[in-house]
Amino acid sequence: MHKIIFLIVALVFTPVMANASEADEASIKAIIADIGKGWENGDGAPFREHFLDFDGARYIESGGQNEGLEDLIVHHVEPEKGAIENFEVKYSDIEVHFENGFAWAIADTRIKGKLVKSGRVIDKAGRSTFLFRNIDGVWKVVHTHSSSRDYKPKK
Repeated sequence: MHKIIFLIVALVFTPVMANASEADEASIKAIIADIGKGWENGDGAPFREHFLDFDGARYIESGGQNEGLEDLIVHHVEPEKGAIENFEVKYSDIEVHFENGFAWAIADTRIKGKLVKSGRVIDKAGRSTFLFRNIDGVWKVVHTHSSSRDYKPKK
């Protein structure tokens, strides 16, 4: 009898759990896309919406570090608005993994633009990692780490 009850419960709830995971994955991918747009536009709003602001937060990029959400926005995101023409930040091949209210995503990253001051064109490729916590049913970024180097097409 217990086996039958377990089987019924498993059959009833498995599709719901699969849909929740698919919805969570879609939500995280949408957050990452929104963050990319924030970078491109020098707009801190997506960061304020999607990042969990807490003491000790750190965001790492190519060996540099921002401590706290305001530091990231004020000293990194917003200044790039006027510093880089035609700025593009694209995330692709995003892998999302979940575990007990925690998620992490790994993505290929491509960054392009032209530095206003020097006219130098940048074209970088690399990887980004995003760590998330589920807070009251909403995914929030708690840490990012990005590393890139000059883009070299595969031969």
